[in-house]
Amino acid sequence: MNKIFLTAQWRHLLMLNFEIDPNILKPFVPRETEIDFWEDKTFISLVAFNFLDTRVKGIPIPFHRNFEEINLRFYVRRKAPDGWRRGVVFIKEVVPKWAIAFVAQKVYNENYVALPTRSTLALPDGNSEGELSYSWKYQQSWLQLGASFKGEPSLPPRDSQEEFITEHYWGYCSQKDGSTVEYQVEHPQWSVWSTSNILMKGDFIDFYGKEFSGALSSEPTSTFIADGSEINVRDGSRI
Repeated sequence: MNKIFLTAQWRHLLMLNFEIDPNILKPFVPRETEIDFWEDKTFISLVAFNFLDTRVKGIPIPFHRNFEEINLRFYVRRKAPDGWRRGVVFIKEVVPKWAIAFVAQKVYNENYVALPTRSTLALPDGNSEGELSYSWKYQQSWLQLGASFKGEPSLPPRDSQEEFITEHYWGYCSQKDGSTVEYQVEHPQWSVWSTSNILMKGDFIDFYGKEFSGALSSEPTSTFIADGSEINVRDGSRI
């Protein structure tokens, strides 16, 4: 098993999921992987969350421990000797610190960009709804994702779309030489809240690209908030 590269907490993950034509994703599929389907459908997800208590090789980096991340991702799988490994491919990832983006680009060749970010969180209290939002600034305008939620989170039903979206424990990224790096992300199964009053504000097509206009202009097929947990990201291996 590879050594742990990064530890952190991923908390209050807002996940907006959209059905997409798999042919649009084919240019982004890393070598040795294939698109992972749920009920014969393909999805991309806008995921925003808080990255907390971040440590690289066990060392906390001053001023880079707590921050927001927003990413656009889709789902793949790879047949390994121990069976199918279900993973995530990131199309674009936003963080507020250039050093974080630089390290991720150098270590994994991930498409990170550094932009101003902000977030707000009000947890549900009794019968009162909670509110969660994440924003990032691009070309003088703020893009925003948000939702309301209430009650207590619970484990998603077996074989549900929520389970499919959250139960991917590998990352895959294409390298400049055409190979693929595979890395493991360890965390327990997450509980989720259902959501209401979904907010998407800003020009997402300009930010992510016209190829995603059909999906990101449609209504999400599901939206939920995962409570999150401590996570380990292990060193990557070329496959």
